Amino acid sequence: MTRIITSVLLCAASTAAASDVLWYRQSAANWNEALPIGNGRLGGMVFGDVIAEHIQLNEDTVWAGEKRDRNNPEAAKNLAEVRRLLFAGMPHEAEVLADKTMIAIPRRMPQYQTMGDLRISPGSQGTISNYRRELDLDTGVARVTYRAEDANYTREYFASAVDQVMVVRLTCDKPHHIYMGAGLGREAGKPPGDPIDAKLRFSGHDRVVLEGEAIARDQRHDQERPVGVKFQAVLLVTQEGGKITQDHKWTGLGVEGADSVTLFIAASTSFKPRDIEHDLLAAKRPYEELKARHIADYQRLFNRVKFSLGTTPAPDLPTDERLKRVAAGAEDPHLIEQYFQFGRYLLISCSRPGAMAATLQGLWNDKLEPSWDSKYTININTEMNYWPAEVTNLSELHEPLFDLIDLARPDGRRIAQAIYGAHGFVLHHNTDIWGDAVPIDGVGSGIWAMGGAWLSLHLWDHYDFTRDRRFLAARAYPVMKEAAEFLLDYLVDDGKGHLVTGPSLSPENTYKLPNGVTAKLCMGPYMDTEITRQLFTRVIDASTILGVDGDFRAKVKASMDRLAPFQIGKYGQLQEWMEDYEEKEPGHRHVSQLFALHPGNQITPRGTPDLAKAARATLERRLANGGGHTGWSRAWIINFWARLEDGDKAGENVQALLAKSTLPNMLDTHPPFQIDGNFGGTAGIAEMLLQSHAGEISILPALPKAWPAGSVKGLHARGAVEVDIDWKDGKASRVVLLSPIAGQHKVRFAGGRVETVTLAAGKETVLEAR
Repeated sequence: MTRIITSVLLCAASTAAASDVLWYRQSAANWNEALPIGNGRLGGMVFGDVIAEHIQLNEDTVWAGEKRDRNNPEAAKNLAEVRRLLFAGMPHEAEVLADKTMIAIPRRMPQYQTMGDLRISPGSQGTISNYRRELDLDTGVARVTYRAEDANYTREYFASAVDQVMVVRLTCDKPHHIYMGAGLGREAGKPPGDPIDAKLRFSGHDRVVLEGEAIARDQRHDQERPVGVKFQAVLLVTQEGGKITQDHKWTGLGVEGADSVTLFIAASTSFKPRDIEHDLLAAKRPYEELKARHIADYQRLFNRVKFSLGTTPAPDLPTDERLKRVAAGAEDPHLIEQYFQFGRYLLISCSRPGAMAATLQGLWNDKLEPSWDSKYTININTEMNYWPAEVTNLSELHEPLFDLIDLARPDGRRIAQAIYGAHGFVLHHNTDIWGDAVPIDGVGSGIWAMGGAWLSLHLWDHYDFTRDRRFLAARAYPVMKEAAEFLLDYLVDDGKGHLVTGPSLSPENTYKLPNGVTAKLCMGPYMDTEITRQLFTRVIDASTILGVDGDFRAKVKASMDRLAPFQIGKYGQLQEWMEDYEEKEPGHRHVSQLFALHPGNQITPRGTPDLAKAARATLERRLANGGGHTGWSRAWIINFWARLEDGDKAGENVQALLAKSTLPNMLDTHPPFQIDGNFGGTAGIAEMLLQSHAGEISILPALPKAWPAGSVKGLHARGAVEVDIDWKDGKASRVVLLSPIAGQHKVRFAGGRVETVTLAAGKETVLEAR
């Protein structure tokens, strides 16, 4: 697209962005302080220790277990009875039966595991001074610098997507000063003799090979199936000056008296085999060329969006000290800028086309048994990972999620038929690298059949932001239609004329019956109804746009008309269940009944003011009772307040996310670490600046008073519109719209002014301040 100004605006130029560098005065004392690098497939956590460097390694297909039939054969036979018990007001009995007959065998899914560790021992270098560790978000390069005696040392670290290797470079400003040892291992705290142990060997004079298998600990004594993904990691060492040696005591490589040393990590697995020798051809390129190729590829994505909250200089303090200041009540707008861009950095680093979708920890996991198995939790967390993809101009990074859906559909079809006797495909609250569709873990979380429906809405979002009709026809609509086919068969009459889902639950929350019994399982939780209505609407829209499936469209419309309407409860809140139950935890981390507010668009301040008021009451009640105590929950709350157009409340929760749920390395903590809070936080900040879900492009819909001036460039709105915004004194002073597609768009400004703007394809339109 050409950038041609079609109107003139008299206003100040955009403010300059702050430096996008996270930095520290010391090495990481633990994993939560290490800095993440990644190329979508290979990931590393850089500790930066001068004497004993540690880079923890991941490859995104290193998973324990295998593809297997996990369906409980008793599920279909007991489905009707579970429903009968729930309709009869006997949830405890329904839960006992469902837990016994519907949960998968085995109950737990396999986990995502660490691949291992790269250890570097630079050797004795005397007194260390001038230490600095940093991650440059603008280049995707981590760096450690320090002085030892009379020499200055530098290490650089990056994971190249264009060359598919991880690179570590050690240099010194004095010749022949680099002495070091390097080796691979897979420690992760496993006991001696554990069969998960990986094997090490030399390959030539300059390589170490780590070979292993990702076997779950609970399978160690399973003689029938002690299996997992097999992997191979190779460390290749090159040097300028000096020589390479081998240490056979620990299968490591040494370098003596070098001017510089470059280490390359390449990896392959049995799940996605790669030609490691081809990847290691990167070692033949000059280092500066290799780094330049990485930076150019990375900046092609990262530089699409610029964000600034003013011109006041950022505090000249390390990132961890700035986070402590925020936790003590200080404001740091530049840290908000960095947090926003760090989320984009993470998505670029862990979700490239052709890679696996981002897990609960994105790409970075140092354990064999991580929390919640670091898999795909699809009752909120996996979806949240991709909320920033479209709006922050990283649309192609959505593709790994679409691949995951395609991977899961075959098992989803089988389980839909096996458990529910339904057409289409179903996914429950988790899936894994094999696309397992079964309900897992237990009745309190696993009996929730809406995962496939929610995920399929991401395909519509990709279409809505790009208006790629071929994508809609070839990929999005077939998946959405199949998810809708399942729901048409899954819905049952509640005896009052409404169609409801079930057995189901409002994700992980517990309600109380008047007799004191507590339960999770129910019929027709409102989140299910909202997801169903959202999907049915999108299926109707897509089939209309494509001019296909008129009969099916009519069937979907007829069922949608029978869905239960929203209800407002005794606290003025949006009801979470069909009955106005009391909650066991009024401050529960999930706020599932507000799906219709965000990421859905069924509740808006002007379109449904009564429901928006009830949504506000729901949020206020959750927060008053301790809600938002997990990082991802706080991030979702930011998005809720943004959709309610309450900028100050959204801003308060951005501050709370930084103060209470952000680790020293800027990663989100549940606790422990989960990456969804980072992605949800970045998306929430974008929602505060730009919204497009209500049929119009809304400029600065939720701007806090604490952000009086700033600029953002390159955000995306639905309708395939790129948007730049400058603002001053809390109001937009310059708005630039650009689209590859000609058309008309309604643009709303703070204060209520709405303009209809006609865009010419590929030409900028600048809107004047008033």
